[in-house]
Amino acid sequence: MGKDLLKGKRGIIFGALDEDSLAWHIAEKCHDEGAQLTLTNSPVALRFGGLQKLGEKINCEVIPADATKSEDLDNLFTKSMEIFGGKIDFILHSIGMSVNVRKKREYTDLNYEWMQKTFDVSAISFHRVMQTAYKKDAMNEWGSILALSYIAAQRVFPDYNEMAESKALLESFARSFGYHYAKKNKVRVNTISQSPTMTTAGSGVKGFQEFYGYAEKMSPLGNADADACAEFCAMMFSDYSRMITMQNLYHDGGFSAMGMNPDVLNM
Repeated sequence: MGKDLLKGKRGIIFGALDEDSLAWHIAEKCHDEGAQLTLTNSPVALRFGGLQKLGEKINCEVIPADATKSEDLDNLFTKSMEIFGGKIDFILHSIGMSVNVRKKREYTDLNYEWMQKTFDVSAISFHRVMQTAYKKDAMNEWGSILALSYIAAQRVFPDYNEMAESKALLESFARSFGYHYAKKNKVRVNTISQSPTMTTAGSGVKGFQEFYGYAEKMSPLGNADADACAEFCAMMFSDYSRMITMQNLYHDGGFSAMGMNPDVLNM
């Protein structure tokens, strides 16, 4: 049961695909904590995923929107504010896709058109989301915007491919736009660098299963799972985090602070 942490707040959740998605867990947790939501994903993803099922479960509307298209985002924010009867308190960006990863192209042999698509979907869409909300004055004061990142933005994980650069760009957008949004109406913008998590997207990365086990051993607290991530996001959407902005926050059981863990040597 929730504790009404987000009672009276209204938010948009991007990127839930199925029950394995982090965004799915986060939407359920925000609903449990009293938030009113709209859910969105691209029209293609809606055809293959189960987002309508989630919408029915938590009694909220699903609005199709391609986050790489400004006109779709404009419609999404307009409709969401009509449904809410007012402005928005929080946004989750949980969008990532690499054609090079899907096609198993090595980092030293990337298709550059696919790389540009990766950046557009996985990072530039975050700027589009914020710019649309900013221009429409769609956010309440002291609102909170989050995007899900990964430590590959700072460290080398060879099989993560050009998604590493996407996450680095994502984090840069959070810092830069975070400044402007804080000055405008005290909206805070942060990224969360999550542990490797058993999601549909994560499991598509080469060697994911082996790395998941490695991270579990390396992290003193173990990997943070999807439910823990959902709880952390709910806290970041709440008033308890109102003075945190322009940060990349590691939610990884301590992995990012480790050099070596003896447990790994014993594997």
